[in-house]
Amino acid sequence: MVVRRSSIRVGYLAFCLVYLLAAQSRAQETAEAVPADQAFVNRFWQADSEAARMALSEQLLVSQPDPAALFELLKVGPLYSDQVPLGEHVLARTNSAGTEFPYMINIPQDYDPQRKWPVEFVLHGGVGRPKAAAGENFWQRSLDRIGQPGRITVVPLAWPEAVWWQDEQADNLVAILNRLKSTYNVDENQVSLTGISDGGTGAYFYAFKQPTQWASFLPYIGHPGVLRNPQSGGGYRLYFENLMNKPLYIVNGENDRLYPAASLSSFIDILKDVGVPHTWTVIAEGGHNTEWLPDYLDEVEKFKSSNRRDPFPSAIQWVADRTDRYNRNHWIQIDGIDGDERPALLQVDRSSNLISVEARGIEQFRLLLSPDFIDFARPVQVVVNGESQFYDTVEQSAESLLRLASRDLDRSMLITAELSISLTD
Repeated sequence: MVVRRSSIRVGYLAFCLVYLLAAQSRAQETAEAVPADQAFVNRFWQADSEAARMALSEQLLVSQPDPAALFELLKVGPLYSDQVPLGEHVLARTNSAGTEFPYMINIPQDYDPQRKWPVEFVLHGGVGRPKAAAGENFWQRSLDRIGQPGRITVVPLAWPEAVWWQDEQADNLVAILNRLKSTYNVDENQVSLTGISDGGTGAYFYAFKQPTQWASFLPYIGHPGVLRNPQSGGGYRLYFENLMNKPLYIVNGENDRLYPAASLSSFIDILKDVGVPHTWTVIAEGGHNTEWLPDYLDEVEKFKSSNRRDPFPSAIQWVADRTDRYNRNHWIQIDGIDGDERPALLQVDRSSNLISVEARGIEQFRLLLSPDFIDFARPVQVVVNGESQFYDTVEQSAESLLRLASRDLDRSMLITAELSISLTD
């Protein structure tokens, strides 16, 4: 056993100019009033990329900050301004490969930075259509159908070269969410992902492959089978174990010309058999549309409000067939697979400082530990497949805290220690 303790261009357009001018003015007025530690947290949150946050972290680490004190600072988070743009804004993010990803955000006119706001991402359908041209209204229909008062709405853009279930989009949605968190007081545990048609298929993708950031998934008139088809840009293997911790609100039309409800019956049967939390609504005589949605708004809103994310669930599992991505679920991560082409299963149950693990097909995994559920003054015990693999105190690390916070930008899911367990000895 080896135990290791550890150790965009963003196109804001006029939005960016307004925000930066306001920020500069506030900085000049309050520079002496803001304590140095709060100033660091503000700069950390407002940095425009993970790389920029890491650069700030490297500067701070020189002073060897106390991890426990730093944890408390990051948990409180930045001081959010009330001088921010409201209403609808079309922005863009450019990734490292030079691809520009437009998206629209709608900030309620009654936005108040003193409270946390729920967020809803809406994935549109028709990803086979050419990429929207500059100035083209790609988002209005989605916002009109899904957008509701009292929350921030985000409508990203997909097109044939960047469909929802591809790696670049998986990175893009997280980057957009983090950009939003840097400016607006987002409730990290109430971020839902809704999709329509191809967007519904995209919602299934994130439920199966990248659920950590989301509280719930609402796939409308989509089909998970598309994700298994290489010709659709997918070709993924889907593991139902990965759906256990996040609820699904699924709607299909009885007479849908693309994905009739009957075509999902076997999928729904499996959800029932394995106990995946879900609601499935079949629209009698419904077609491939959302004409039914106004009649279901109250039910949909109740579903979202009653299914907040638990950042550190005590029972959690994950199945992965690769380790370069799609290998993490909240506080567990698969780092090594035994290579026999079978997927690796990591199932974890936690009771105080005792962590019981079932691991199959795994050479190495990592537990991402937090003071929110671990008492670091006491030993941590890790039992794997019935055998004790670790029993010792675990040292918290400012480096781990800052590196993972740079990636997650999540006040409710801060990690102060990484416990890596190798099963190859």
